[in-house]
Amino acid sequence: MPANWTKRIIGAAALAAIASGLAWFAWPRPVLVDLATVAKGPIEVTADDDGKTRVRHVYTVSAPIAGKVLRISHPLGEQGPSLHVGDEVAANQTVVALMQPTLPGFIDVRSRDQLQAEVLAADAAIQQQEAEVQRIEAALDFSRTEFQRAQTLLRTQSTSAQAFDKAKFDVANNEAALASAKAQVDLRRAVRTSLAARLMDPANAAPSAEPTCCVRVLAPASGRVLKIIQDSEATVLPGTSLVDIGNPLDLEVVADLLSTDAVQIKVGAPVRIDGWGGQPIKGKVVRVDPAGFLKVSALGIEEQRVRVTIDFADPPETWTALGHDYRVVVHVTTWGAPDGLAVPVSALFRNGDQWAVFADDNGRAKTVPVQIGHRNNRLAEVLSGLAAGDRVVLHPSDRVADGGRIAHREGH
Repeated sequence: MPANWTKRIIGAAALAAIASGLAWFAWPRPVLVDLATVAKGPIEVTADDDGKTRVRHVYTVSAPIAGKVLRISHPLGEQGPSLHVGDEVAANQTVVALMQPTLPGFIDVRSRDQLQAEVLAADAAIQQQEAEVQRIEAALDFSRTEFQRAQTLLRTQSTSAQAFDKAKFDVANNEAALASAKAQVDLRRAVRTSLAARLMDPANAAPSAEPTCCVRVLAPASGRVLKIIQDSEATVLPGTSLVDIGNPLDLEVVADLLSTDAVQIKVGAPVRIDGWGGQPIKGKVVRVDPAGFLKVSALGIEEQRVRVTIDFADPPETWTALGHDYRVVVHVTTWGAPDGLAVPVSALFRNGDQWAVFADDNGRAKTVPVQIGHRNNRLAEVLSGLAAGDRVVLHPSDRVADGGRIAHREGH
């Protein structure tokens, strides 16, 4: 009997151990979660987008006339102003471009034949007028001889005063006719020269080492060369852009924000500028354009954008590394609170038609409805439902349920 009882006791103990082990493995374990503490602190809502820097006042130098502009940037020794991007210029002193007359254009065959015929006609007209000059000179010589004869006869009373006046009139008339004929010769020679000039083309134009005239285009303002638009030698029309000039230290930032964000932005709103390769810079909004414009995004979506202009609030030493047309990222504050109660956005989920969180209630998850106000991409303002010091579950999975056991994941 004692031996049987011993075996029974040992078997019962083994069964109890196995049952307790199975119960321990089957017992639900707490879900490991990340927890965050609801706290008061500064919170702000920003409108974020890409922007770019630009010189506030850019002066674009244009060609004042049609002509050939010489190469602007070139090695020393060549003809031209030798200007490069970044060079300093002085207002009304520095030559930024040099322009010369253009060569005549080509003439088609029919136009050339017509012009050559007109030149021949002009030569014949000149010869005709020169012959007319010779005829009037002969008539003038004869009238002067007659006038001298009339003077002699008038002294001896051998002619009448009327005949004397007639001889005098003929001299004056022939002198005027001769002057008119000579002027006609000059006119026809000028017409012939004009027609001959129209026959010139690049093939027969007389080469000239030094241009007979040129136009020196001066810088309209002091600063630095930001961009050389027309670098190579070329024939340009009046108004063609040549060079951009500005002061690199007179910078501002422009950003094209969505119109839904722009309506919440006020002049003077603080701005954080980063994403340019240096430390964040403080700025402020100085202008929100009253008109928007359509812009197509990289995904092909049509968006209404509004241009916002931002000035730097930090001293120039913090942003002198920036230049014209540099990319930056702007964060324009649309709302802020210095001591607001905030909960991480990653803790929120929809419970019916309202927001809710899982709060840590002594190791168990408790569904707590919350009312939120403003929010950004990290934090949401808590209006009701939570208090400072409450701990909430971040990124709750489908394993977390109301009343379920939870435990804080170590190392977070």
